[in-house]
Amino acid sequence: MEVQVSKTTNGIEEQVIKIISEEDKKNPLADQEISSKLYISRSRTGEIRNALGIPDAQERRKTLLQEEIKRIVKKNPNISERNLTTELNTLGFHISRNTITNSFFDILQTSGFAKNEKKEKIMQEPLENNKPSDIFLTMIGHERSLKPKIEQAKAAILYPSNGLHTLIIGAPGVGKTELAELMYKFALAYKKTNVNDYPFIPFNCADYAENPQLLLAQLFGYRKGAFTGAENDQDGLVTKADGGILFLDEVHRLPPNGQEMLFQLIDKGHYRRLGETNALHKAKVMIIAATSEDIEKNLLITFRRRISMVIELPSLALRTLEERLDMIREFFFQEATLLNKRIIVTLQALRSLLSYNCVGNIGELRSDIQVSCAKGFLEYVTNGLDDDSIMIDVPTLPIHISKSLYNIVWDRKKVEKILSDDLIFLPGTKIFEKVKESAYTFPNDIYKNIEVEYQQLQQQGLSDEIINRIITDGLETNLKKIISQIKNNKYNLITKDLRVIVRPEIILLVEKMLTIAEAKLGSFDNTLFYCLATHLNASIDRIKTCKYSSNLCLHNVKQYYTREYEVAKEMAFLTKEHLGIDLPEEEVGFIAMYLKATANKDVYDTAAIGIVVVSHGNVAQGMVSVANRFLGVDLVKAVEMSLDEKIEIAFKRTLEAVMEVDQGKGVLLLVDMGSLDTFGNQITLQTGIATRTITRTDTLMVIDAVRKILLPENNLDMVADSLTKEKISKISHLDKNRKKSNYVIVCFCLTGEGVAQYIASIIKKEVLQICNKINIIPIGVLDAVTIKEQIDTIMQNSNILIIVGSINERYHDIPFISAAEVIQNGPQKLIEMVQNRYEASQLYMDKAFSKVFNRELIEINEEVKSKKEALVLLVNKLVDKSYVTENYIKGVMARENMGSTVINNCLAIPHGYGEDIIKSGIGILVLKKAIEWESGVMISLIFMLALNEQSQNEFQRVYRIISNLDIISQIEKAENVDAVFHLLENA
Repeated sequence: MEVQVSKTTNGIEEQVIKIISEEDKKNPLADQEISSKLYISRSRTGEIRNALGIPDAQERRKTLLQEEIKRIVKKNPNISERNLTTELNTLGFHISRNTITNSFFDILQTSGFAKNEKKEKIMQEPLENNKPSDIFLTMIGHERSLKPKIEQAKAAILYPSNGLHTLIIGAPGVGKTELAELMYKFALAYKKTNVNDYPFIPFNCADYAENPQLLLAQLFGYRKGAFTGAENDQDGLVTKADGGILFLDEVHRLPPNGQEMLFQLIDKGHYRRLGETNALHKAKVMIIAATSEDIEKNLLITFRRRISMVIELPSLALRTLEERLDMIREFFFQEATLLNKRIIVTLQALRSLLSYNCVGNIGELRSDIQVSCAKGFLEYVTNGLDDDSIMIDVPTLPIHISKSLYNIVWDRKKVEKILSDDLIFLPGTKIFEKVKESAYTFPNDIYKNIEVEYQQLQQQGLSDEIINRIITDGLETNLKKIISQIKNNKYNLITKDLRVIVRPEIILLVEKMLTIAEAKLGSFDNTLFYCLATHLNASIDRIKTCKYSSNLCLHNVKQYYTREYEVAKEMAFLTKEHLGIDLPEEEVGFIAMYLKATANKDVYDTAAIGIVVVSHGNVAQGMVSVANRFLGVDLVKAVEMSLDEKIEIAFKRTLEAVMEVDQGKGVLLLVDMGSLDTFGNQITLQTGIATRTITRTDTLMVIDAVRKILLPENNLDMVADSLTKEKISKISHLDKNRKKSNYVIVCFCLTGEGVAQYIASIIKKEVLQICNKINIIPIGVLDAVTIKEQIDTIMQNSNILIIVGSINERYHDIPFISAAEVIQNGPQKLIEMVQNRYEASQLYMDKAFSKVFNRELIEINEEVKSKKEALVLLVNKLVDKSYVTENYIKGVMARENMGSTVINNCLAIPHGYGEDIIKSGIGILVLKKAIEWESGVMISLIFMLALNEQSQNEFQRVYRIISNLDIISQIEKAENVDAVFHLLENA
């Protein structure tokens, strides 16, 4: 509408006129939006607008909205309010269904187009052929988590004679407004009345919170002259709601005097308009109020007492996964109908929407889905896709979801129980779940799925070893789902599908393959026959056209499924004999996976081995968090022991964690070092729970441990033995392929050591000029050991100055430079970085050693007769040099009584409590003759650690020293104190 100005204007008034004249006519600016542009109060904006004779936003849009509604209804007289709202929003109006509900018919009547019976028909549209109780069927969770809430809502409406006043509470976005509207529709149906006789008047108190006077005027009405601008008597919303329901949203924004006026209305059924002193007005109103705030703090107790029914709606996090999936389905269906396009939502996107932390609850979930559909639609339009479908995948989701995708904990069993595939949403029809064309189409997409997922995960900055585990885990899950589908559809496969889609020569080949499998591994379910036949039928076609690529899961298959892989190689050999085709390793790996999967009846066991990760310092929780969230389980617990914590307290916490995760199959303890490795035996003796302990744990070991315990056939000893074997092989593998060095530069390449070795060759000469102790270690990501595991092992014996690689493999605070930059621009920048890093490390080492290692704390070639004598000697030296108090000996003895402090059966690291440490230091005792430290263990070298919580950096370096058997051996052979200190200084 065109703004008509009735008065002479000044500067601020001209700005108001300008802003309103330039606004979107379909969505005029509210006073709050205008005030934010001009940096004035909302009430001041309202006063200026009224003084200029400009109507409010709703009135300014009214004429335009009338015209559009008339046109739409004339074209489709039977249109529902939902579809009318959708069409108006498509035309550019930002309008809610609630606004249509309360304004639609008034607008039509004003235009002379609609009649009252039309208003009744559409308002009661959901009631056709249904009972009143059916009204709440549209609310997701009506038969589950929301059932008691809906019963409360019904009881409030049914209570004679005018219902119980109700307060709906809950976090923003949980559905408070939706429940209030359904209560109203339920009342209409139950009372068998219409909207004229039983109105529903909604009011959001937050809209006028900055101007309490105006808020009360809107609510209760006002007399002429009650305030500036009140030129006529005006009824309020209470008058309009007489005989029906007044819905007050954000009721906590109602000022105290407003709450008092409201409970007067509740108590006595009358009220006064603003500015009145004597006149009373009567109204029979049921109040439904809603708030997201603490009612104890934000509502007067006198008001709360008068609200008989309080309904608390749960947050989305407290709703079941099934209910959340139902919401996701409903919202995507609505968007498909709005866009009139088919929407395909991938399984990974659905898993993300089910799992991410949706702070804004249902409202945010719906908004995120709308944003996703908008991004998907934009891609559809800009790319000119032939397929009339909008694809929603993880990259299409809002950035806060995709960023948090791998920082969330999701329940694997529950998610995969309710989600099996992508979903397709068709406009205007019921949801259609995507069904594969046959049970066999998955194998055709194996390589494509792996490559696409790999690229997506790499774009999100994940390292190759983590990507490898995610893809492998997902692939195994999908294989097991296919097997489950085949088992459930076996009759149809036998009678129809198999002979039609699989060539006879393939069937003959598989029959002979199964003869080998059963001879080597025992009998299999017939499902294996169907899986291999269909898989190989598709694989042969791919091989003939060279359409296959690297299987990222192959390494894991070889490592974890050794027997199956060997048998699969024998089976694959038959393809050469029968078809003249050599099956590549990738296909052998898939055959091994089918062998493994079909040997198990269930994907998951009902009980699993528990895992507890225990560490010194703040390490364990990070490893546990990664393992749990990547594998979608909650089977791992963390216990972190501070350097000054009493060992009995740490033991007690570890015991509690073990009891919490134990499900009857035992508990695996993954610890870093020291006395922690004795906790398992003590816990088993105390509780009877079977335990196994593995030391020198890292994040990848925790992930692998979780993967292994998910396999039903594994028991505690099998998992522990395999992890121990892998740990030894990884360390020996690295030791064979590199020289020991104090300082190293790590060069790595995605495809192997080729580029890494080239980089090493062009920088070697200049690096040696900086320091002849710097060694260059080339490693390949496709080696049997992942890059971070290799770096972890290198760090145990060396100081890494810089990492050069093909992708930015961030590792702690070690600098990185890309291999491409070195090759293209030369090694100068790299050399400068190495120089700076080396010099900084020298300064740091000198400073660190001055703190924890000191010549005055080293004793060599001492003769002692017992462990106790050695401990007393070292403590006395620390006391004499003011490193610890005399009470330190008590903590040392207490820790020794709790468990072993022996490392690698050659070194003891006794230590006391941090509260008795004055300053950090390490006492070193090299014995002339070994003594028995504990049963059967002879010790000749002792490091007494007096390290407090501020010594984290020093502790990590000390750990690298005491883990290095070469250094320990040299210290034991040292002839004097200076020689020992020199070894430590250069370690």
